[in-house]
Amino acid sequence: MTTASDRRDRVVLLNPGPVNVHDRVRAAIASPDECHREPEAQELLVSVAGKIAEVCGGADSHTAVLLTGSGTAALEAVVSSVVPADGRLLVLDNGHYGERLLRIARVHGIDVDHLEFGWANPIPIAAVDRFLGENPGVTHIGVVHHETSTGMLNPLRELGAVVARHGRSLIVDAISSLGSEELDVVADHVDWCVGTANKCLEGLPGISFVCAPRERFAALEPLPARTFYFDLFANYRAQVLDRSPQFTPALQVLRALDTALDLTLEEGVAARARRYADRAQEIREGLERRGIELLLPPHQRAASLTNAYLSGLTYDELHDGLKERGYVIYATQAKSAGVFRLANMGQLTAADIAGFFAAFDDVLSKHETEKEEW
Repeated sequence: MTTASDRRDRVVLLNPGPVNVHDRVRAAIASPDECHREPEAQELLVSVAGKIAEVCGGADSHTAVLLTGSGTAALEAVVSSVVPADGRLLVLDNGHYGERLLRIARVHGIDVDHLEFGWANPIPIAAVDRFLGENPGVTHIGVVHHETSTGMLNPLRELGAVVARHGRSLIVDAISSLGSEELDVVADHVDWCVGTANKCLEGLPGISFVCAPRERFAALEPLPARTFYFDLFANYRAQVLDRSPQFTPALQVLRALDTALDLTLEEGVAARARRYADRAQEIREGLERRGIELLLPPHQRAASLTNAYLSGLTYDELHDGLKERGYVIYATQAKSAGVFRLANMGQLTAADIAGFFAAFDDVLSKHETEKEEW
């Protein structure tokens, strides 16, 4: 059988989602046409929700609500649905996606406090502990687990323990961590875990989800909805209680996610983390051998992304040269200008990384030659 990595037309995606997927996932999206109100589709919803809860560590106590949309859709559903009118959200921000949490809250008129620590700076647990002690009006805390704007992995277990000790509710953007990083919604005291199909779960883009204890979903019933499509309780009631989607989901993408979750559970999150760590090590060693400086110290880096400083050419020159050779890299946001990103999510092999560096060296060599000719 020809695998994805053997195909000559394959582009190697080194961006942090969408990712290169397994052939079984790609085949699943070609499932037959079907109606979303039929029993088969309803069984699919239940199946996927159960597998998500298992990956999150909450198989016995949790369920998931699925939304057709990117990870931001599920994140907006949580923020807009779970903080009551008399509640207050504390956003912990050390990158672009921490800022996104803040912006969502403000769009919906939610009272919000903002602890900004600066891009690429770790979140100090003691500062969060102190703030919660001094601000009893804060009911919910929002944090990004893997802040991909910098590659920072934030200390979820320590944060969860602090939030639980203060009796508050923790919202976690696990969009770029779930499936590869250590995360257990029970052990980490995560009340609302947000994820997406097309990153470390190695599915296809178009489905995102919220995983939470069933009683947390049920407790949303009396809260007035701030949105229509993103009303989390309405979607929970339809999908989990009535076993039918509230709106038409992207069924074929959902079938691909079902297969991707099977593959995740077959491999195991810990084994996937080791696979990703191996690819990340190959990337980081290859960059360092070429004298390229990495953004973060080793103990702060996630296993699926490396941010590095540009050297000798612009991002566009590097990106375009690599894309011509079949490799896609990623820019970063304005506050990290001069940095590019290499993700190793998805079905990447050691041969893919070796091929990337051959292309990388070729781009640099060509650039140096052209400079000399000028």
